[in-house]
Amino acid sequence: MLSFWQRWTRDSDRLRGAQGPGPLPTRPRDDEALPPGQRSVAGWPARYYGPVPKFKPERWEFRVFGATASGDKYTWNFEEFTELPLTTVVADLHCVSGKTVPDNEWSGVATSTLLALAPPAPDVTHVMVWAEYGYSANLRLHEFASAQSLLARFRNREALTPEHGFPVRLVVPPLYGWKGPKWVRAIEYMTGDRRGFWEERGYHNIGEVRREQRYSYQEEPGEGPVL
Repeated sequence: MLSFWQRWTRDSDRLRGAQGPGPLPTRPRDDEALPPGQRSVAGWPARYYGPVPKFKPERWEFRVFGATASGDKYTWNFEEFTELPLTTVVADLHCVSGKTVPDNEWSGVATSTLLALAPPAPDVTHVMVWAEYGYSANLRLHEFASAQSLLARFRNREALTPEHGFPVRLVVPPLYGWKGPKWVRAIEYMTGDRRGFWEERGYHNIGEVRREQRYSYQEEPGEGPVL
């Protein structure tokens, strides 16, 4: 049986081999092409709240629960999760602080794959994404299900580092970065909306980058539960 590092290295090598040894995809960018209030930055700053969790593969589990179509809970251990098919999306990463890291090549499990394996009930409207230490972020179901959304394991063909969310972080490109938690462990299907960690602490309940939905005082009626 392969160790978890061997499986991770195997997938990283496969990504490089499938796309060749050439440079990563880039395109000319200027700040005028970015969403309002954003500016492009070099590098990839690591931002997170609290300590970086210690990864223990033998105890790691990914869950889908809540209002599933079958009423059952779905679980994958670490080995099973690494066997799920990979997909790749090239997208910018926008921080609510105004910084944008452009043209990231994310590879991981498409959220559509997860939704097919663990279907939500017909009346599900939102999901809560749960990460280590009880961190959470709420999303509308159509945002989570978008073709651009994925549970990323790799960035630019390299495995995520612990500071950047290893082993799994959610990527939802149209939303600010706090809506894509690092160290994701579970998805909860919900038939109504409920605020997550930062949404309870003054961040906008929806968080669309193009609409500059940064803070809760900007919310229009119906855009979030009452604080």
